[in-house]
Amino acid sequence: MKVLLFNGSGNEKGCTFTALATVAESLNKNGIETEIIQVGKHAIRDCIGCGACRKLDGMCVFKDDIVNECIEKAKEADGFIFGSPVYYAHPSGRLLSFMDRLFYAGGSVFAYKPAAAIVSARRAGTTASLDAITKHFTINNMPVVSSNYWNMVHGNKPEQVMQDLEGLQIMRVLGNNMAWLLKCIEAGTAAGIVPVKEDKVWTNFIR
Repeated sequence: MKVLLFNGSGNEKGCTFTALATVAESLNKNGIETEIIQVGKHAIRDCIGCGACRKLDGMCVFKDDIVNECIEKAKEADGFIFGSPVYYAHPSGRLLSFMDRLFYAGGSVFAYKPAAAIVSARRAGTTASLDAITKHFTINNMPVVSSNYWNMVHGNKPEQVMQDLEGLQIMRVLGNNMAWLLKCIEAGTAAGIVPVKEDKVWTNFIR
């Protein structure tokens, strides 16, 4: 089994990476393979809602960034962690643009796979940022993995995050919980227990 961890920070080895690496370490100890993917270093186009992905087998029409590469990787992955620093009480714009296109074009390869959001902040804006990221999961039939507190660390530098003992524990527990859920899903699938899928019903309020 494998979990992809996406780093939405422009700082490749900063506070968000420190938190993600802690989650990855717990997953590895549980026998789960991990890969941390740097998302926030380069510009990411916004989704423009063109719908071209419906004609491109779930791939985005824009091919000048890593979105399509990550959709391909997601096909073989079993779980996902999306991490972001907090900017003005919301996640990084690059991560949100990345996730909008990732889920709009490739949502089918994420459905029914567990996911979690983690954020890093100097002080505040964490819960609003977690909410913005997690909404991508809850519109796409994805089990949301939790910890023993909201999935956040605090610090302005990686060494300060390493002093946030509660935050580090939250990340460790999150990794353990993700590993447990992945193994439960694997056992359930082997026993023939799978989600019952329904065709989507659309209701428009303006007729």
